[in-house]
Amino acid sequence: MRTFVTLSACGTRLECAEHHPNLLATLEAHNYQVEFQCREGYCGSCRTRLVRGEVSYAETPLAFVQPGEILPCCCKAKGDIEIEILHL
Repeated sequence: MRTFVTLSACGTRLECAEHHPNLLATLEAHNYQVEFQCREGYCGSCRTRLVRGEVSYAETPLAFVQPGEILPCCCKAKGDIEIEILHL
């Protein structure tokens, strides 16, 4: 089953390939540069608003994440999602 992430600001749909280890890799594969520092969920620089859908984390991130926010550097989409990137 194919999974897509929709960018709420422009409506663009990006396919999440199975070989992408996380959502950040998916965004980078489609030439979207998201601010990040660690790629491990420690710093929170990539904090993004989850508009619709669910994500999963292999390990609970150490960075503080408020309700409705995700860390693309260490999560994967569980089905289709929609996000609002806070820092592009």
